[in-house]
Amino acid sequence: MCIAKILLSLLFNPIEKVTRKKVEKQKFETHILKGPYMKHPLQNRWGLWFYKNDKSKMWQDNLRLITKFDTAEDFWDHVKLKTAVMMQKNSDGIEPMWEDRSNKCGGRWLITLAKQHRHTELDHFWLETLLCLIGEGFGSFSRDICGSVINIRAKGDKIAIWTSNAENCETVTYIGKKYKESLGLPQKLVIGYQAHADTATKSNSITKNKFVV
Repeated sequence: MCIAKILLSLLFNPIEKVTRKKVEKQKFETHILKGPYMKHPLQNRWGLWFYKNDKSKMWQDNLRLITKFDTAEDFWDHVKLKTAVMMQKNSDGIEPMWEDRSNKCGGRWLITLAKQHRHTELDHFWLETLLCLIGEGFGSFSRDICGSVINIRAKGDKIAIWTSNAENCETVTYIGKKYKESLGLPQKLVIGYQAHADTATKSNSITKNKFVV
């Protein structure tokens, strides 16, 4: 007989899909039971990726897939991996890069953090971002979500949510407002959405915002 850790979600109807609120509750481990238990499926399969910054290789050659998961329990097993810097929806055959067919027409909502907030806000914002994604926190607009990326850099850190269609104003704007609300950001703080095409062709270090909320 095996001993397995289970999450609070075992109290929910096992045939229900996991919502963002339920996923959040599942971070609290409660019981240790003997024997098999039922895992709680997510609505989509996700992949966690690592980027190794080896300047001798092409950018895409530095990408490494760490794991794939499609249950809440497997998410919590892997979310502690500090090396996970990208999460991509429906990761089979899709890579977390702008040029991929699933991403090339899209863009990103970008959160920028000063490096002094790295030890106070970064982990919280990153986890909240992942929970929004796997818990389908954007309702019917979640279908346009591609994934998320975190960048740790000397000048400051960035977290982004990628969407599939940069021209879909209604969907992009809703996702941005909901994301801002989920992170608990003040209304006066403006965040921007950038099309991947604009980022790829920018002439300087700054990409113009296509939308702001």
